[in-house]
This record gives sequence, structure tokens and C-alpha cells, in this order.
Amino acid sequence: MRSPHDIIRKPLVTEKSMSDMSEGKYTFVVDKSANKTEIKNALEKIFGVKVEKVNTMNMKGKLKRMGANVGRRASWKKAIVTLAADSKGIEFFEGM
Repeated sequence: MRSPHDIIRKPLVTEKSMSDMSEGKYTFVVDKSANKTEIKNALEKIFGVKVEKVNTMNMKGKLKRMGANVGRRASWKKAIVTLAADSKGIEFFEGM
């Protein structure tokens, strides 16, 4: 079994993700091979919160050019996690 820290890569801090925090939704970059159940269990273990719902989406890497050379940034997976109503927020995000 993988470590929860291998599944949850980092939090995603954007204007939209910060406004979603008021609704109890938190956004993370996760491992591409992780499924919703693994993401839920990892977050509950790391932060000690009750997860109600997990929405995931695969983000395709953008095309980038350097002169005539064309490349692509790496693709990644995003998870938007909704906490249960009785659960407190994730303290990692509190000061933002």
C-alpha cells in the first residue's frame, strides 16, 4: 500500500480554490494513478477530517515552444475534496 503522502502531492492555491474554501471544498494535486477512494483515505489520515465527496479531473499538459521546438508540460490530476458539514476545516489553509 502506498503512503498517503505519495497520493496527495500538494495543495493547489488559486483564486477559485480559495473562494471554494468557504463552501468546505479544498483542491489538491494528486498522483495520476490514484482513485477517489485512495484520495479520500489519504486526506482523512493526513489531516484528520471527514471527507464527504471527491471530484477528480485529469489536466492535460500545455503545449510550449522554444523556437522551432515544440514540447508539452507534464499532465497531472486534480482533486476537489468536499468536507462533511460537521468536519472542521483543514488547518493547512487557515492563514491564507
